[in-house]
Amino acid sequence: MTPEPARLQLPIKKLLLVLGAVGSIYAAALLVWGGQPGALLASLSVLYSSAGLQAALLCLLNYVLRGARWRLWMAHYGRDFSWLDGLRLYLAGYAFTPTPGNIGEAVRGLMLARQPLSTRQSLAVFGAERLADLLCLLLLCLPAVWWVMRHGDLALPRPLVLGLAGGGALVAALLFGAAFKYRTRLLQRFESLRQAWTCLSVRPLTWFVLTLVAWAAQGMAVWLLCRASDVHLQLLTAIGFYAVAMVAGAVSALPAGLGGTEAVLAGLLMAQSATPGEALVITVLARLLTLWLAVAIGLAALFYSAAIRRDITLS
Repeated sequence: MTPEPARLQLPIKKLLLVLGAVGSIYAAALLVWGGQPGALLASLSVLYSSAGLQAALLCLLNYVLRGARWRLWMAHYGRDFSWLDGLRLYLAGYAFTPTPGNIGEAVRGLMLARQPLSTRQSLAVFGAERLADLLCLLLLCLPAVWWVMRHGDLALPRPLVLGLAGGGALVAALLFGAAFKYRTRLLQRFESLRQAWTCLSVRPLTWFVLTLVAWAAQGMAVWLLCRASDVHLQLLTAIGFYAVAMVAGAVSALPAGLGGTEAVLAGLLMAQSATPGEALVITVLARLLTLWLAVAIGLAALFYSAAIRRDITLS
């Protein structure tokens, strides 16, 4: 019998302190960057409009769909949850999203008070989530690739989006077997990747559709925020811009892509003809709904699950 690897420790207090510090620095940086704190804060009224409400609902849809995907993979390891319990436990992991590479979310399976996953299984589910997200985000980048190709004067983004397209082809080949020989060698070399592939082999069409629709929903939320801010662009272009920004943030390996995601999204919006002020407002609103709303819901779900339901342990 192979000994079970040591369980990951959960430095909850340290993570929450880091979360608070990151959030505070992030908010202060945005206000300073904006140059007009009053105008930036006034723009938050868009969140209370019908467009803001629809955008928030689309972001919630993203969380629900990805929660259903997590529940599918947890069932593969013999952990069956009801829809509500599974969603709540999944959402609790968002409390740890503002960590480098979102690695904090890997503790989801380890926090279970009853029948927690092993470290290997938890990392396998986390790896499957990240690979599935990367594949679908790269596919959603394609409208941005087309947009850049139609704007030949934008020389700087062209290598970036071409690289994203090539990366998408590579990930697709790895996941769906177009290069089976090389995939097999890679999986043999990296055990964690092999475990993630085990998860991805479970009902691949289901998780692919769930993931693609989930990220497209958040891209549509950005499009609604653009319309509310009087910045006009096509729906698929807005989805592509958001996908490119998310991939750029992931590549940066910063906590939740902070800084990289915002810079790329704002830059693409300005290239689309948005003013710096409009691009900043849309970026702030988008990140509030697509990131910080999830973190807030995650904190609420985490403490409810730990203090009331007691099906999550923080020790």
